Amino acid sequence: MKLSILNLAPVREGQTYLQAVESMVNLAKHAENIGIERYWIAEHHNMKNLVSSATALLIQHTLANTKTLRVGSGGVMLPNHSPYVVAEQYGTLETLYPNRVELGLGRAPGTDMQTAAALRRGRNSLDFPAEIAELRGYFKDCNPVSAYPSAGLNIPFYILGSSTESAYLAAELGLPYAFASHFAPRMMEMAVEIYRKNFKPSTYLAEPYVILGVNAIVAETDKEARQLATTQTLFFLNVVTNAQQNLQPPMASEEDVWKAQMHAQKKPHFGPVDFEEIPIYNQERAVVEQMTACSLIGSPESVEFQLKQLRERVHFDEIMAVSYIFDEKKQAQSYTMLKAIVDKQ
Repeated sequence: MKLSILNLAPVREGQTYLQAVESMVNLAKHAENIGIERYWIAEHHNMKNLVSSATALLIQHTLANTKTLRVGSGGVMLPNHSPYVVAEQYGTLETLYPNRVELGLGRAPGTDMQTAAALRRGRNSLDFPAEIAELRGYFKDCNPVSAYPSAGLNIPFYILGSSTESAYLAAELGLPYAFASHFAPRMMEMAVEIYRKNFKPSTYLAEPYVILGVNAIVAETDKEARQLATTQTLFFLNVVTNAQQNLQPPMASEEDVWKAQMHAQKKPHFGPVDFEEIPIYNQERAVVEQMTACSLIGSPESVEFQLKQLRERVHFDEIMAVSYIFDEKKQAQSYTMLKAIVDKQ
């Protein structure tokens, strides 16, 4: 089994955007040193706590500061972009850094609808399969117009998804499938089963290949890992509430996160009622727990056991780990320990 990294390029509390980019590059260098399979950078827009908006530029910067690491998009949200421009950009990257560039392709906008409209500037086409075919055509140089220098280059495509629809598409196209279980695990098992059952061999891939997104936090002890993971909980709580806070230092415990959230909300005042027991006050917690259900958190021994349990549930070939750890040294150590665990599988 292989291990890869997905980076949303979060801005840590106290960082500038430039420092957040430097953190992204430092993690890439560490990934290269420990033998990580691939390093993907996400695409998000109109989110002040993430710097991953101009993904192609971040990929180029990462490639320029590493030597052998394969760097890709996790992903290019294709409805936001002209396939022609994507071909030109990534063809240029492949020309500059041969055999190190990868294209993960997604159908979601990676933002809200108002921002999506600003990105598209009147583009009405939302036919994801057709846009993939158009993009492929520029690299094969069989479209009515050519996109240089991408014409004739062979950059590997990956289909990203969080639904059964994307599973059918990846299977039909005979492409590797990366499932976003790191934030949307609900259909994970069904989607992977559909992909494997319906896979059609292609000139690009002979057998199905599944990359599973997971959240991963490994520390010396379970207690330390759970504490570090409060940063992850805070991150996803921000997603649910759209607070867009920078990545926060860890709190003492998971319960402290939710107690702080309760105090931050305005409570009604009628009678001696424990409002923590009322469902409306548990909705945010329930959503966060659902989103983070595919997480490996604990000591190396605990994470190894959790990974084995996950492999019993779903058949995958590679994990792509996201690690929301505030301390960069501890984040690097977490990936080092996770790599050792994966290498034993």
